[in-house]
Order: sequence, then C-alpha cells, then structure tokens
Amino acid sequence: MDASGAVVPDEAPWKKMSAEELEKQYSPSRWVIRLKAEEAVKTYVQTGSQATRKARAIRKRELHVPYGLGEGEKLDIYFPDKTSAALPFFVFIHGGYWQSGSKDESAFMVNPLTAQGVAVVIVAYDVAPKGTLDQMVDQVTRSVAFLQKRYPSNKGIYLCGHSAGAHLASMMLLANWTTHGVTPNLQGFLLVSGIYDLEPILSTSQNDPLHLTLEDAQRNSPQRRLQEAPAQPADPACPVLVVVGQHDSPEFHRQAREFYQILHQAGWKASLQEVRDVDHFDIIENLTQEGDVLIQVILQTIFQKP
Repeated sequence: MDASGAVVPDEAPWKKMSAEELEKQYSPSRWVIRLKAEEAVKTYVQTGSQATRKARAIRKRELHVPYGLGEGEKLDIYFPDKTSAALPFFVFIHGGYWQSGSKDESAFMVNPLTAQGVAVVIVAYDVAPKGTLDQMVDQVTRSVAFLQKRYPSNKGIYLCGHSAGAHLASMMLLANWTTHGVTPNLQGFLLVSGIYDLEPILSTSQNDPLHLTLEDAQRNSPQRRLQEAPAQPADPACPVLVVVGQHDSPEFHRQAREFYQILHQAGWKASLQEVRDVDHFDIIENLTQEGDVLIQVILQTIFQKP
C-alpha cells in the first residue's frame, strides 16, 4: 500500500532481473534440454524447410501470392484435395524475433491440416532491419484483410502465430478493420509461445536490429493496450487459446499467463494451455505430425466450433 492506503501493484518481476538473467530469459534456445542451443535452432529450420518442400511437392498450392505492393508482401496458400469457395483457412505467422524466419521454411502444419479439409496460408512479412515493427503489424493486418476479400465465402479464418508471430497475430485482436474496408471472418486464435508485453525486450540484445523505443514497445504491446483500454471482442464466442511449452522460459510462461488473464478480464473466450514435454521449438516442429496435440486442438476448434 502507498501512503493513502491504496494497493500498489508489485513491480514486474523482469525489472528485478540482472541484465544477464533477462538476456537468458528471452533467449529461447538456452532453455532447450534435448539439444544444444545452436542445434535446436538449426533443427527447427531444417524441419520447417523439409515440411515446406514436401507440402509444395504434393499439395495443391498458390505460392508467392501478393497481398500488397511490397517485395516481401507475399503469402503461400495450400489447399485440400477437395477445394471450394467455402473452406476454413488456417493462417500461420512465423516467428524469429521479428528479425529472421520465412514463409519458405514455415509450412509445418500444411499436410496434417489440408488432409482434413483445411486450407493453410503461410504469411511473409518484412523482418528487421528492413521492416519496422509497425510495418510488420500493418503487413499482417493487410494479409488478413486480403484473404477475406479474396475468399469472402470462407468458413472462418483461424490465426496462429509462433513466438514473434504470436505477438503479430495477437495484435489482430486490436486491428481497426474499417480502415481496410472489410471485417475478416475471424473464428479463432492460437497464440504459441508468444511475447505480449514488449518492454522487457528493450533491455536485451533482441532489440539491437529492432531499435524499439519505449513508445514503440508500448504501442505494440497488446497486453498493455488491452489493459489500458479493453477492446470488447467483436465476437465473444471467438476462442483465443494462449499456449506455452513446458520447457519455455519462466518469462515466456509469465507472458502467456498474464496475457490470458487480461483477455479473460476483457471478455474474450480465452484459455491457457501448457503443452507438456516440449520446448519453444519442437512445440511447432511437432505440427508436422497428424497425431500432435495442437493439430488435434486446431481441428477440434475448426470443426466442432458451435
């Protein structure tokens, strides 16, 4: 309590950390126990590249579809064998700390989902230092609007992001769709191992290519924005699943837990899930497998949504 007797919230735990500890908390590869850090990242990229090559070889697809005029504003669309204008679309936004990653190595879930009648879209955006965070948020927003305009009869757009991609996907909860002339048929969010309060990043090496100021971080922190000015969900029945891996760092767990709580308080149909026995990387690598727990969650969300 302060002098007036008012309750003062505890200081954010990350503010009490040393620079070395904060760096470790926001370095996901350092928490992998099954492989060495560099090997974990290399394996992740190799798995994504192999899955993408396989998907492009055996699935109906449209590659490098422009959703804007920029060179990096492209997306890949993979279709199930039976195509129609009324498909559900699963949209994946890759991670890489807003500074690496590519749609060309991110089609992990294409084969398991298209085999069940779901179209899968992998979105590209301009990572840093070429792109600023504001630009990336705008690009993802425009990619979703483009998809809705191109497929107006869709059976739902389900947004999924991993790590930095989970942040970009979560920013779509705050998007002003009227400026894009369309309201996308968003029917679900799957946010995997994301960061929703960007302020801790300012004090780590992850910010070196991003050059985020405190104002940038606050403007692009969905947790802070929903806390300060709760946005009522357009569709209260739209599920938002916040997911974290058992072997993600304690800070990633805190970020997931606190963002879930903010969403719940703001009226979203939010839930929180920890996936056992996985880390920041194989939680996505496992999406190549039909029996993966998150693949089953995705399919249940799409096909059993009331």
